[in-house]
Formats: sequence, C-alpha cells, structure tokens
Amino acid sequence: MDKKIIEKASKIKLLILDVDGVMTDGSIILDNEGNELKRFHVRDGHGIKMLGKAGIETAIITGRQSKVVELRAKELGIKDVYQKIFVKSEIYEQLRKKYECENENIAFMGDDVVDQELFKRAGLTAAPADAEESAKKWADIVSGKNGGRGAVREFADIILKATGKWEQVSGESLG
Repeated sequence: MDKKIIEKASKIKLLILDVDGVMTDGSIILDNEGNELKRFHVRDGHGIKMLGKAGIETAIITGRQSKVVELRAKELGIKDVYQKIFVKSEIYEQLRKKYECENENIAFMGDDVVDQELFKRAGLTAAPADAEESAKKWADIVSGKNGGRGAVREFADIILKATGKWEQVSGESLG
C-alpha cells in the first residue's frame, strides 16, 4: 500500500458511503407491488461493524429513497442515513460539523459523477472497481472489488489497518 494512502487513512474518523453501486451492485429490483429490493454483501456489513467497534463512524448519503436502506443501516448501527439527497455536499458539511472533523478526517466511497463534490472534499476517497470512469479518476483508491461485492470491506480494512485498530476489532494478528 502506498505510504501516502496509509498516511491519509490513519487520520480517518468518519466514513461516508453512497449506496447504489457502492454498498450494492447498483441493481434496483422492483417486485409486482412496487417494493424495491437491494442485495448487500455480508462482508461489507462486517467491515462497517468493525469500523464502529473501532470508534469510526459510518454515514450514508444517497440520492434514492428506499426502506431497505433504512433497515440495512439499522442492522449495521449506522445512525446517520440521508436519502433522496441531490446536493450531497450540504449533508457532508453537516456531518463534518457534527463529528467535529476536518476534511482530512473523512473518508468517502462513491461511484458516479453525482459524487464529484465529495470526492473533492474528503481526505481519503475510494471507488469500487466497476465505478463510472470519472469516479475512478477522482478516487485515491480504486478497489479490486465491485460495488456490493466487497469494495466497502476492502476500504474499511485499509482504514482499520492504517489507524492501528485492525487487531483490536478483527482478533487477527498482522505479524
């Protein structure tokens, strides 16, 4: 891992995530009654839970509204869930102030052009392997995994290891 990335990751106190294409594979499944279904990866969820155990908050800012996102966030202990947000930078600033963070203390993972402002502001940024090309260009890290397929976990692990909290929450020895 690049020393510059490790240095940036070591300062993270808050992770902000997009949902569709990041926490999910970007598919939107509608049933005959109009219920929206999404598929989440259990290892991504475990990464988020480990961040929480390490004292690193996670928040969601997404452009869509979905009950399933609320349910998944509750399962993972994510308290800050903002849906149907079209100007994500306003919520970013609210979260920055709430958690008393500087930009360098915030990590962000997004996957498309609507995330550009957060890619510019956050101290450490990542995009899934299958993100839109411009998002991958803006990101500090491009995951080896696709959205909804372990990209969030990979990013969480980088943050946990760089902050020195990996062993505390994983039970594994790095040596």
